[in-house]
Amino acid sequence: MATMADVARSAGVSVATVSHVLNGTRPVLPHTRQAVLDAIDALGYTPNTLARSLVTSRTRSIGLAVSAISNPYFTEILQGVETAALEAGYSLLIADPHDDPRHERKVVQLLHERRVDGMIIAPSADPHDLVGYLRRHGVPTVFLDRLIDTGTAEDLPPADTGAAAVSGAPRFDQVCAESAAPTARLVTHLAGRRHRRIGLIAGLPGLSTTGERVRGYRDGLAAAGLEYDARLLVSGNSESEGAERATAALLGLPDPPTAFVTANNAMTIGALRALRRQGRSVPDDLALCCFDDFAWADLFSPRLTAIAQPSRELGAQAVRLLLDRLAEPDRPARTVRLPCTFVHRTSCGCPEEPGRAEGAGSPASSTLSEKGTVS
Repeated sequence: MATMADVARSAGVSVATVSHVLNGTRPVLPHTRQAVLDAIDALGYTPNTLARSLVTSRTRSIGLAVSAISNPYFTEILQGVETAALEAGYSLLIADPHDDPRHERKVVQLLHERRVDGMIIAPSADPHDLVGYLRRHGVPTVFLDRLIDTGTAEDLPPADTGAAAVSGAPRFDQVCAESAAPTARLVTHLAGRRHRRIGLIAGLPGLSTTGERVRGYRDGLAAAGLEYDARLLVSGNSESEGAERATAALLGLPDPPTAFVTANNAMTIGALRALRRQGRSVPDDLALCCFDDFAWADLFSPRLTAIAQPSRELGAQAVRLLLDRLAEPDRPARTVRLPCTFVHRTSCGCPEEPGRAEGAGSPASSTLSEKGTVS
């Protein structure tokens, strides 16, 4: 196998120069860098990643902790993370926390023990222990999809490493999609179809996405001049089975809803299953809109009116935020929100309009925004 010394001889440079090109530890003149890269290619040289990590204290690896197995929504996010990481020369170590705070803490520790350079995590509904561990060990981290409450981080003792962010700001970078305004958009759309009793099957309590979509639901009702009825808001716990039970509860009310919104794709499946079991059809018996689009949404009958999240871009943006943090550890923490798209199909009761899609939410959500604190 070719060695670094072989590459240096072939390129006519020192071994130190080859090391600088490989590790990015010092600037190298463009023609010299190209000569080294040409020699690497010609000789088929493969860098020793383990040896390089001992020199640079970097493994060029990222730990990713998301519930990709139990939540199909995260599969597309994972693809965005993987593509962006590979383009930047980083590998991924992936763990599934199963949305369980105790398991989450365990898998994150295992990733940390693998010496990853940083982590991207979709936190559970109770991330207190997780945040404490990350702060104590000064792990560069980006929270993905679900935002942590600023107070959760502020209440913890200072990190042993002294890696605290500016006082009053989140301790970690975060990236998510807009949730409140797009959910309100679904509600006002159904209200525009003359529905007056609109239900919501909400996600797991404690998640920021759940709280924001509940807020959007209530905002949408208020904007449409409809009264909020607590009986029409039920939790599906972000899972298919929970949504089945929630749908049955809504349909069992003395005055059931004529339309409802499901707050994620897994719950949409559960709701449709419950409706089928009761012999109800969409949109003839009930109108349905959902948060999260499906790759196969056009195969449903009727086709699902949905909010489409920019899943792959969320993953790619998380990688960019983490690389920025690694390059500049003391920079202020950032929260980035990405816009969603309203995909207009027929489950809401509207006639077929092929190819129709529009931005979802308020004008403020139509462009990427960055904030120093969680909104």
